[in-house]
Amino acid sequence: MTRGPTTPIGAYPQTRMRRNRRYDWSRRMVRENQLSPDDFIWPLFVRDGTGTAEDIPTMPGVVRRTVDLLADAVGEAKGLGIPSVAIFPAIDPDLKTPMAEEAWNPDNLVCQAIRTIKDAHPEVGIVCDVALDPFNSDGHDGIVRDGHVANDETIEALCRQALVQVEAGCDIIAPSDMMDGRVGAIREALDTSGCEQAQIMSYAAKFSSAFYGPFRDAIDSSGFLAGETKDTYQMDPANTDEALREVALDIAEGADMVMVKPGLPYLDIIWRVKERFGVPTFAYNVSGEYAMLRFAAEADAIDFTKAMMETLVSFKRAGCNGVLTYFAVDAARLLGDQ
Repeated sequence: MTRGPTTPIGAYPQTRMRRNRRYDWSRRMVRENQLSPDDFIWPLFVRDGTGTAEDIPTMPGVVRRTVDLLADAVGEAKGLGIPSVAIFPAIDPDLKTPMAEEAWNPDNLVCQAIRTIKDAHPEVGIVCDVALDPFNSDGHDGIVRDGHVANDETIEALCRQALVQVEAGCDIIAPSDMMDGRVGAIREALDTSGCEQAQIMSYAAKFSSAFYGPFRDAIDSSGFLAGETKDTYQMDPANTDEALREVALDIAEGADMVMVKPGLPYLDIIWRVKERFGVPTFAYNVSGEYAMLRFAAEADAIDFTKAMMETLVSFKRAGCNGVLTYFAVDAARLLGDQ
């Protein structure tokens, strides 16, 4: 529209929102949320053997590495400014049992990985998942009794698992099992064992989601599930107020940081958690979210780089302090180039 001589004064908008968008420098100057490699935790899958980086078909670009290859991978991440990594094991099926005893073996695959990374890169933070599903022949995050996941018996096992991880050098214990009361029990177990400096990042609001499928392929836990479903301990995707109650309980029990999982379908939960509690809040940009972008890019349906960065900044916009993401290295490399 061109204002002509008959257009009344003040009828045309004097506030033009597009002015600040005209140039790259001005868009950057007024940008409300910024991404940095400091925002990323890089999940790593580890497997038995030596000299092997095994592709995961449902997660293009992600591999299971043997322990001897971890130091180089973490060194690259450190060089890009990524402050921490998270370890997830693919356990030999012969080591999986109903009681998941391998979870607290001080020389298990996770502990070997922790020691290897810390020996090579002591300044990199290590996050360890605390849950029994990688070690459980029943495929559950807890111990199954008469077809049901036993809450309190599972917590005893989780405490033992957390202790061996911290003793191996883990910095942040991340309980993802969703058992009632597990954060308080783990905090007490750590404190009474002289590990009071170990941090806890609780998977405080973990939903029973369809977006976990590729992850279960990555740790070889698909198809193991016995007895009841994970709906009996992971949250109903329809609930938001319940998520706030879960977060409040974990904070009261001693969580230093909280996490919402999955990420993209639950940005509203992240926002509510950050607004209500103001604690360090993280999201897990899970395997299904990652795979969707990768497969869409392979089909030329989207621009992968732009979609990746748009996804990651959405977590910052929702209130996240950081995000566990398989995009960490790609995104950090791009930010470094910029």
